Formats: sequence, structure tokens, C-alpha cells
Amino acid sequence: MAASPVDAPALATPIVETKPSEVSELSKEYDAPIGIAHTTMQALKDRIKKHYDLASDYYLNLWGEHIHHGYWATEQSKATDSKEEAQINLIRLLLDISQLAPGSHVLDVGCGIGGTSRFLASQLGCTVTGITISGKQVEMATRLTKTEATKESSIIGSSSKPNNTSNDVVAEDADGFIRLGKGMVRFVELDAEKLGESSSNPAVFGNTAIGSKFDAVWISEALSHFPNKALFFRNAQSMLREGGKLVLADWFKAEGLDQSKFDADIKPIEDGMLLPPLCTQPEYVQLAKDAGLKVLSAPKDISQEVAKTWDISWTLVQKPALWAFAGGQGRDGIAFLQAFRAMRRGYADGSFRYAVMAFEK
Repeated sequence: MAASPVDAPALATPIVETKPSEVSELSKEYDAPIGIAHTTMQALKDRIKKHYDLASDYYLNLWGEHIHHGYWATEQSKATDSKEEAQINLIRLLLDISQLAPGSHVLDVGCGIGGTSRFLASQLGCTVTGITISGKQVEMATRLTKTEATKESSIIGSSSKPNNTSNDVVAEDADGFIRLGKGMVRFVELDAEKLGESSSNPAVFGNTAIGSKFDAVWISEALSHFPNKALFFRNAQSMLREGGKLVLADWFKAEGLDQSKFDADIKPIEDGMLLPPLCTQPEYVQLAKDAGLKVLSAPKDISQEVAKTWDISWTLVQKPALWAFAGGQGRDGIAFLQAFRAMRRGYADGSFRYAVMAFEK
């Protein structure tokens, strides 16, 4: 059984200014070998599922409903925007480069606990199906969505009926969708590499609301976890209607790294963050073209605009209870937290990159 979540620090918690390579006293207590290669890809996928089943409560408490980087586009933004505002900034950037239309039918791949899915439904009126390999994340995403929908329903009810105090939980429809704003959202436990064989399965995608074709496939910081990235691009292409869009944000290694820089920066990230070999940005573009997709928005490297994410993260994880929990999960748990330092170092020296891009069918 997973331990109880650690209470999140207050938003005003100051960021401790440390060098990217600096080791905290707490992390020294939980040292572990890092940079070890994964055994098999199936074993890696099993570890990813276990990680998110065990750690998603911690993600919610430490980082909020959006389990992805923040985007601070300007110096003023870096000085004033909270991590929550910066996370929304990243979503808005992806909307800007893709020009996703309001009311679109969206497949959110690697949806986490549903933050982006809820945003697209409530703010743009989209119909969103979120998929994740973690049953725990489906449970949490559905619960959080029902809570938000219930609050929304209560506010609407109170405005029309001042004495209305109903707290009835909003129900799912026949396909599992929950109405939110002008849109609706549902969550499904599914290995994304099985999208192709599941596309016509009513048990996965329903049979009344969306069918099996989407206006957009949205994937934020999930594709780097997939062993077979070429398969994902082919599946995404097959899931899109003509003119549909693939909207993507992810982690990359820099081009032309020498072995010493790769070993020092990238291997610890691949190990601790449970990643198969990282790609470069041009490799994603080629995989998309090979799958029959056209470039809609070329890779936009925003590494320096998102790097603050890991300064904040490193501060947030300096909690003894969190390291003790990670230690209880064995080497994987400690390697995950130790990889935060490698992420900071990789951003600082340019070996680790972050980019957004969009493609069209």
C-alpha cells in the first residue's frame, strides 16, 4: 500500500538557489547508482505503470493537477507567474501552434490525472478522451473531474435557484463522459502502444459520442516514455480524421552529444525518469513524416523557458517523508528523485532539450 501523500508546500515557498549540479544534504542520505540501462522494454513499461500507480498522489500534492512543465516566456513571467500559471501557459502555447478549434474531439495520450483534458473541455468546449497506462491515474482523473463538474453544477444551480444547496455528484453518461463547461471528458486505462488495435473497440472509445476518429491527438511529455515511437506516430495518423492535428510537447537530447556528455547528463535522466533512449527533435519530425503527417508547426525549442520547472521541483522534493517514501520503492524511487538534479544540469549545459511541435494529416 502506498504511503499517505505528503502535504504540498505553500505556493509562497521560496526557491532555493543552488547550482544545477549541487547535491542537497537530504539527497546524500539516499544515494543510489544512477545511469543504469533498462533490461527489456516490457519491463520498463511495467515499471512506468507501477511508478504512476504509486506516485500520482504525490504528483498531485506536490505539483498540482497538471503533471507537465511550466512555461515562462519572458523575464517578467519568470518573476511573477506561479507554477500553476506557467503550466497553463504551456497549454496555451500548444493551442497557439496547433490552432486547435473549439469543440474539437481530442484524444489526450498520457493524460496523467486529467488536468489538460479538463482544461480543453471546460475552456474550449472540447470532447476529450484521456488515456493512461495507470489505473490509479484513471481513478484520480475521474474523481477530480466529477468534483470540478459538481462544483460547476452547484454554481449554475445556485444562480438559477438561490436556495439550491444540492451536492449531488455529477454522473457519467453511457460512454463514460462527464460534462464540464461546454465540453465533456472521459478517462480510459490503455497502453498507448495498443491504440491501433483498440481504435474500433466500443469498450475503449464508446460508440455514440465520438467514434474512432479525432480532430486532434494531444500528447504532452508522454511520448518520451514509449519504446516504439514510430508505432505511436503511425497510430496517431490512423486515429486522426483528414485535416486532424497531432499536438506534441516532449523531452529530447541535444544533437551531436559526445559520449562523456551523454553519460553524465542523458543516461541518468533516461534511467531515473524511466525512459527508453531519448530522441532528438529532428528524429520526431522524420518519424511523423514517415507516418504520413505534414509539419504544421516546426519544433520550437523552449528549453530555457521551461527550465525553471526543475528548480521549483528540486525545492519541492526536499522533504524527508518524500525521500523515505521513494526509498521504500527501492532503487527506482531514489533514482527518480536523483534524476531531478540531472535534469537541471542538462538544461543548464544544453544537453537536455524541450520542444513543442504540431503535425497535420
